[in-house]
Amino acid sequence: MLPCPASELPFVVLNLAMTADGKIASANRAITSFGSRRDLEELFALRATADAVMSGARTVDDDEVDLGPGPARFRRRRLRRGLAEFNLRVIVSGSGSVDPAARIFQRRFSPIIMLTSARISEPRLRKLRGLADDVFAGGEREIDFPQALRWLRQRWNVGRLLCEGGGQLNDALFRARVVRRIHLTVCPLVFGGRAAPTIADGTGFLTLAQATACRLASLRRVGDKLFLVYDVLPSAP
Repeated sequence: MLPCPASELPFVVLNLAMTADGKIASANRAITSFGSRRDLEELFALRATADAVMSGARTVDDDEVDLGPGPARFRRRRLRRGLAEFNLRVIVSGSGSVDPAARIFQRRFSPIIMLTSARISEPRLRKLRGLADDVFAGGEREIDFPQALRWLRQRWNVGRLLCEGGGQLNDALFRARVVRRIHLTVCPLVFGGRAAPTIADGTGFLTLAQATACRLASLRRVGDKLFLVYDVLPSAP
């Protein structure tokens, strides 16, 4: 598949926090959040720049998250930038599996959009349409992200999309060649564990030539943490 022109898609930013050994959770997923108050400030500051915030269904199901803009001072930042006070919220599940009791569905301050693949069953698709404000279903076996993101741009006017994981969603976005920038926090911890999830699980790339190439745009050290920003370099078709 040839990549879509960047102008047709939202500007996709990944926000990731990992341990020094590249893990985003412990092997048994008992530890899924290990950030500090400063990390939370960084998260809300990034959300304040985005039209929509996206996360995988497992992350939404497992964590007490609502993908919202946070405290009032961050909502005021959004308004000063000319954005809506509350960002759109996007949940991704290739199979259409999501917990209806998840916290995000209990807080209806902004539209919730589901992205899924064409392999979703009709009963599950009806269920999603009852939960979400809009549903995209495209891609035979897995979500066609260039198509899905073009749909978000055209239907919901999403110019900047912030993705907050998890690892399998990040991997799919990398393979679709749609990521433009990465904000990466490196924390002074080591989880270990072969089964512990990383920032980009899933299929991955099989050769070095296919790997996503990045350029370091900025680096800040705060205590024992590093806050890195990478710009993703254009890749050949």
